[in-house]
Amino acid sequence: MEALVQVISGGPGVGEFKPIGIYRSGPQIASFLRACGAEVVTQGSRLPSLHASLEKVLERSDAEVVLNNIVEAAANPADFRDTEHHEQVIAYLNARLQANGLVLRLFDGRMRCLPATQSGPASAGLAQRIAIFRFDTVQADLERALENCTNDPEDAVTSASSLLESLCRSILIEMDKSLPEKRDLSSLYKAVRGPLALDAGRDDLPAEISNDVRSILSGLTTVVQGVAALRTHAGDAHGRERGHPKIDARIARLALHTSSAAALFLLETWEKRTGRALPQHH
Repeated sequence: MEALVQVISGGPGVGEFKPIGIYRSGPQIASFLRACGAEVVTQGSRLPSLHASLEKVLERSDAEVVLNNIVEAAANPADFRDTEHHEQVIAYLNARLQANGLVLRLFDGRMRCLPATQSGPASAGLAQRIAIFRFDTVQADLERALENCTNDPEDAVTSASSLLESLCRSILIEMDKSLPEKRDLSSLYKAVRGPLALDAGRDDLPAEISNDVRSILSGLTTVVQGVAALRTHAGDAHGRERGHPKIDARIARLALHTSSAAALFLLETWEKRTGRALPQHH
């Protein structure tokens, strides 16, 4: 709680120590809290009032939602003049959110407070790349997958597969290649492997690493096919039948993180081969 007070208020505003957050006056703090859906409590000066207002949030039935709003707004990148200061605030808050199993991540220009188990290096890296490319279709699939890994793992698997489908489709369109007759993930990935030189049978690799790279590329194909099959057999894209097997959240996260790693690799491969970013194709 004290960390939020420091970030939102910018500290006492006196002394030699540089504040971790952004200095806000009493009225500015009140406006900030109201925008997040919190009640403003007046208790002396601005710092005690802010602390009391945050304590009041904890008494609400929707405390988790409102607190998430406050944490995300406190790290809003639009409020910071420089990237370094923003990164310091994120690191400061994340160091304290870890104890509650939460983490702040930047998605499409806004902060999201998520369970730490719903995000990982590959997902975060992919989110940053697609935010730069403004690739909205993949962005939506990734965000939906992150949100649903625990509460709706079947939908998370569907989204993990969809983000790869969207990416493969965009690459083919940008390269003026015909889309395959079947638009499922396995067919789309098979169609994109050749133009990106990702076939395991390629013969232009240095001899000392050729077998290793082929093994990795073959494994990538296996991962993509596995995600596609899992979506078919256990995802929600084709509806859910009575007695439908439930997916463990661990499996949903595995599907998401492997899909994110594959998608990030495809984006980086596209970027290296063409020297330009990938536009969006819905």
